[in-house]
Amino acid sequence: MFLNFAGLDAESMRRIAAAMAIGFGGLAPAIAIGLGVRAAMEAIGRNPEAENAVRTTMIIGLGLAEAVAIYCFVIALIIAFV
Repeated sequence: MFLNFAGLDAESMRRIAAAMAIGFGGLAPAIAIGLGVRAAMEAIGRNPEAENAVRTTMIIGLGLAEAVAIYCFVIALIIAFV
């Protein structure tokens, strides 16, 4: 069951490519953010005194993971409108 793109024009292919770029590009950061927050909450639960250090490191890591999704969004916009 393969997709047949032979009958599509360039505009349709561009829209499909943009949708795939943001769809797949947003999936990995979403999983990483979920796992990162889970690990941070477990670490804070085990050692409440280290809350500030864990929170700071978590926020930096989440920002880096979110940057990947923003890059994919920009590439999807470039594919869709350029």
